[in-house]
Amino acid sequence: MLRILLIALAGTGLVALILADWLEGRSYLPATVGAGIVLAGLLFENRRYKRVLDTAPGTGWQATGERFVDPDSGKLVAVFFNPATGERRYVDADA
Repeated sequence: MLRILLIALAGTGLVALILADWLEGRSYLPATVGAGIVLAGLLFENRRYKRVLDTAPGTGWQATGERFVDPDSGKLVAVFFNPATGERRYVDADA
């Protein structure tokens, strides 16, 4: 909920700064760039974290022994690793 509010505020601020720059003829470039960076960060930070799967991945995957509690769901998560690709997957350890 907070993330959505921050995205709305950053987006509104960015649009307001662009309109003010265009209508007033003054340069608000530093503030506009700052608002754009904040908005981009909020929109793309969620892609950094991978979702937690319900079942273990197929063949070629090895359990790493790493386990942690997912802060979003509160579930215990096990980590699997594919040595061929270097990819990691996160699986619900209780499932």
